[in-house]
Amino acid sequence: MPIIPAVPSSSRWKRRFQALVAIAVVLPATIVLWLVGRFGADSPVDYTGPVEHFKYGSTGGEHEMGFPYWIWRALPEVCGHYLPGPGYASLGMLYEHNPDGSLKDLPVGTSKRRYQGVDRVFVNCAVCHTSTVRTAPGEPPLLVPGMPAALFNMKAFEEFFFRCAADPKFSKEYLLPEIRRQGGDLDLLDRYLVYPVAIAIMRDRVLALKGRFEWVFEQKDWGPGRVDTFNSAKVIFNFPMAHLDPKEFDAPADFPSIWLQRPRREPRAMELHWDGNNTDMTERNKSAAFGTGVTPPTLDVPRIKRVEDWILEAEPPAFSTLFSIDPALAARGAPIYREYCAACHGASGRDFSGEYVGRVTPLAEIGTDRRRLDSYSETLAVNQATLYAGYPWRFSQFRKTHGYANMPLDGIWLRAPYLHNGSVPSLRDLLEPAAARPAVFWRGNDVFDPVKVGFVSDQPEAGGQKFFRFDTRAAGNGNGGHEGRAYGTALPADDKAALVEFLKTF
Repeated sequence: MPIIPAVPSSSRWKRRFQALVAIAVVLPATIVLWLVGRFGADSPVDYTGPVEHFKYGSTGGEHEMGFPYWIWRALPEVCGHYLPGPGYASLGMLYEHNPDGSLKDLPVGTSKRRYQGVDRVFVNCAVCHTSTVRTAPGEPPLLVPGMPAALFNMKAFEEFFFRCAADPKFSKEYLLPEIRRQGGDLDLLDRYLVYPVAIAIMRDRVLALKGRFEWVFEQKDWGPGRVDTFNSAKVIFNFPMAHLDPKEFDAPADFPSIWLQRPRREPRAMELHWDGNNTDMTERNKSAAFGTGVTPPTLDVPRIKRVEDWILEAEPPAFSTLFSIDPALAARGAPIYREYCAACHGASGRDFSGEYVGRVTPLAEIGTDRRRLDSYSETLAVNQATLYAGYPWRFSQFRKTHGYANMPLDGIWLRAPYLHNGSVPSLRDLLEPAAARPAVFWRGNDVFDPVKVGFVSDQPEAGGQKFFRFDTRAAGNGNGGHEGRAYGTALPADDKAALVEFLKTF
């Protein structure tokens, strides 16, 4: 028989020690490193070009408010009965096409970030500041970054998620099968742990938020293109919403355009927001970022800065991109504009000089609907001074005003409907006395009327799509003000036509 050499006991103990070290140290360290790699990443999807970054880049809101990507994708199917039509597009969200002709998986105004082991999705700045315009029904739309999101229905967007979270279908039993149906290739960990836990956490978070936003359900519909900005902000400070003065509610205002911000701060800082409550562009931007789900610790400062850099110089497309201008008629309108409009709205669409440009006109003088002004209270202004406390950019410029700011008119043709609350459908209508302006019209059509300069607003529906009925007699929707001889509403009809033609050059 062969003789098997004895293994020295010291060698056996050495191998056993190495095995114990592997089990006690190496294996746990490997697991920890894997877990850190799996759940420790914080990686937003980035884009090279500034416009693509604006449309799809992160502001940081995915950290706290982000929906796991596949939950975001599944919800319109699972809770479609809470939507006015198919998918997020029925809320006015916009989808672009990939080079192969297929639709992108996320709409304009949403961003994606890998965080805590999950791809998360939430909205960014472009959701409120991008829309489309068409020359005629059936024609392809022109997507315009920086213009007011005239099609996006913010209130319906919020209510969809609140209602869905309260529905029994917001559960793994319904969402996971829908994710599989859509081709979501979740691994075992995602399928049996990560996504079930994420669904439960997301449901609880949205329901908790719903409790704080009950006031939204009690307001009349805002319609597309509008948001009750500062009543939403009061929730951040735990205002007793049920006990506020009723006059502070029903105060939606139109989304603004965000082009050409540099001349709004140089050579002198203009009063920003509809009521001119801040003169610091960066404070205004960081305040707006709260609407994209960020909190002071999660604000993605470098990526917000990229957006700020772009909007400093971004310009609106010219009216002549899609329509023609009568040069002789526009030339006739130029001196009329100088006499009636330039002091408050600038010398042109690029020259913002003028004695009152970017300054607040008292409400008693301008006479427009006061709800938006009343919604921004002195108490809110004081509370906003505490935002970003402890950061270099703590807010210090917010203040209460008593009127509305005179805006430059760059790209004015794409900023319809007009006045701060979007209560006048076209520029031509704005040049009429309030009693002659449309009392009822429809919002949400992106087909443009190049004569009156505004979106087609006299049709309740088109091509199977129903539009929002806007009643100027409802609270917050008043279309009065900005009238009288000083505002051009007493001009002869041919002078009004010439003035509108000149405004097309802006």
